[in-house]
Amino acid sequence: MSHSTLLQVDDLVKSYGGLRATDHASLSVLTGEIHALIGPNGAGKTTLIQLISGALAPSAGRIEFDGMDITRMPMHARVAHGLARSFQITSIFHRLSVLDNLALAVLAHAGHSLNFWRPARRDAERYALAAEVAQRVGLGLHVHRLGGALSHGEQRQLELGLALATRPKLLLLDEPMAGMGPDESERMLSLLQSLRGETTLLLVEHDMNAVFRLADRISTLVAGRVIACGTPQEIRQNPEVRLAYLGDDEEATA
Repeated sequence: MSHSTLLQVDDLVKSYGGLRATDHASLSVLTGEIHALIGPNGAGKTTLIQLISGALAPSAGRIEFDGMDITRMPMHARVAHGLARSFQITSIFHRLSVLDNLALAVLAHAGHSLNFWRPARRDAERYALAAEVAQRVGLGLHVHRLGGALSHGEQRQLELGLALATRPKLLLLDEPMAGMGPDESERMLSLLQSLRGETTLLLVEHDMNAVFRLADRISTLVAGRVIACGTPQEIRQNPEVRLAYLGDDEEATA
């Protein structure tokens, strides 16, 4: 795994009046790693992901991605540069097939406007790539099913496929296993593990068992600030993290 820094977040602040959702949060994500962001309820994890993705503009601070200052760059431009986000709430086209969902994502990444006069060869290439992505996320046998007919876990797999179709250098995942049963969670965990080295992942996840199995490094966010970053073992043994989060039996939600 390369140890170059792909994402560098420095002193990021997001204020809503007198409330700071993020309070000088700093974070670095290395190329090729799976990096987890954990913390108690209301810590600002989803806000931080929104700031990195471009869904929110920071009040102060700097975001550098792949050597480029993207602090004020709009979301679509960040996607074009290789930064993609999979949302906390599943967002797919329910009335389109799995294949059509993925073909649209491929088309959007290619930067073409939607029209019906595209050469047949290019259209065939787009659907071939969509079929590859479907296979990659475990939906190869379901390409003709409507998005709305998939189970919750399969919809999350499709949503991951939509993000992967943009060929991201960094994929932001907000609770990829939310609402899943044990079997679905295990499938998603295996899928995310299989992406190691293929793309860099930064994920928010409350399932600590999954986080400790999956992550190369973990950053802990408390009251909008990163208080610790390290390997799963280092984070598990960090007294400040244990006091702030891991020792808290309350089930946290973003």
